[in-house]
Amino acid sequence: MPEKPELDFPRPLTTVDVVIFAIRSDALQVLLVQRPRAETEPFPGAWALPGGFVDIAGDRDLEACAARKLKDKTGVVSPYLEQLGSWGSATRDPRGWSATHAYFALLPEHAAGGTLAADAQWFAVEGEKVRPKLAFDHAEILQAAVQRLRSKVEYTSLPAYLMPPEFTLPELQRTFEIVLDRPLEKSAFRTRMLAADLIEPVARMRRGPNRPAQLYRLKKARAPVFFARTFNPPG
Repeated sequence: MPEKPELDFPRPLTTVDVVIFAIRSDALQVLLVQRPRAETEPFPGAWALPGGFVDIAGDRDLEACAARKLKDKTGVVSPYLEQLGSWGSATRDPRGWSATHAYFALLPEHAAGGTLAADAQWFAVEGEKVRPKLAFDHAEILQAAVQRLRSKVEYTSLPAYLMPPEFTLPELQRTFEIVLDRPLEKSAFRTRMLAADLIEPVARMRRGPNRPAQLYRLKKARAPVFFARTFNPPG
């Protein structure tokens, strides 16, 4: 087997960062990690998106690295993981020229409520931001992820990946509304969901103070459903 040639050019720092979304406490939330407090670390003690350096021996590709970072912080595998884009410059990391490849992931409510890494915590998304000041250029990456998610929700079924295993149609509509940050018309939403071949009823009802509600679950298909038209804003 021939020897690999020696590289004779400088290599930038290469990382992968993951924007992990979930619905918690009736709000869109994102998972952040607190950076080490050692003064030798960039942005000591600041909040950042989960991520880190590519393991060139263990990660077969960038998506595998993103999935590994996600599982390290949440203990679960996301049902939806999508590449968001790449950011790179000589100034984004004080350690030197760096490039990061960002992904965004969606976690269902029951998975998001599980055991997190000790340095991880959920924060509500307010507009396209969170309250803590983020390290590196992670505020810009988060903003891009929120914009991508909301744009795709206009014409796809992505919020379904945020749902628990069984749910009612009003609960699914509420999740769409939380992500879009606006209300949707009830009958039109119901018609669209039932016509999309996305969900199927289960042999159970949700019982509460009002009349029982039919429970649904996602069909087995893993790919998101694309709608023929967008959710038009009211008025």
